Formats: sequence, C-alpha cells, structure tokens
Amino acid sequence: MAEDTAHRFVRALEALEAHHDLNDIVALFDERSDIGNVLHPESFHGPDGARRFWTTYRESFAEVRSTFRNRIVSADRAALEWNTRGTSTSGSPFSYDGVSVLEIEGDKITRFRAYFNPHALGRQMEPNSRS
Repeated sequence: MAEDTAHRFVRALEALEAHHDLNDIVALFDERSDIGNVLHPESFHGPDGARRFWTTYRESFAEVRSTFRNRIVSADRAALEWNTRGTSTSGSPFSYDGVSVLEIEGDKITRFRAYFNPHALGRQMEPNSRS
C-alpha cells in the first residue's frame, strides 16, 4: 500500500506544480496528519493543514517541476529523493535537491517532512540571482 501511496503522491505533486491542482495532493493526507519542512518548523495538521502547506509551496514559485531520483519504500514509509527546479516569482531560476519522508497508514499519509538546504534555495530566489 505504501508503494501505491508514494506513487500517487508523486503524481499529485506533478498536478500541483503544473496546474495548481491542490485536490489530489490534499486528499492523500489523513485527518491526523502532521506536515512540515525545514522552512516551517511548526507543523500543519490534517487536510486543512495540508492545503495551507501545499498552497504556500506552490505560490512560492512562478514555475516549478520536481523530478525523483530515488524512491525507497517499506511497508509503511517512503523516502523520496528529488530535484526541484523552476523560476521564482521574481524571475530568478532555481534548482535544489532534497528528500521527503512520508509515513503512511493504509492509503493515507500520516506524517510528511521535506529536508533540503534552505539557505542555498533562498540565495537563488533573490531577484537577479544566478543558479
């Protein structure tokens, strides 16, 4: 089941990034889910929290696309290694690498964390920066 949920997460992220479609990604999160990353030490909770988290993510970029290098999946967890690149809202190109860890119960994500270097990303997001 975790393999299927990880696959659906990747597809839902593609829809979010390409078409600003939040519905599929939000639907993956359990009512008790805990969501966060290194930029947001406070957690977001449940589907409403997932909607806020992913809205903030998508609104941070003019254009964005993630590709996945590695997917490591066990019975109830997945680690996804990715590269995300695109254009910031100020027009600067960016590219950054990271890992997302998903904890899964049944077909729902109960915990999500994304780990990456926020300083390297921040420098690229500045107007007139070069990646």
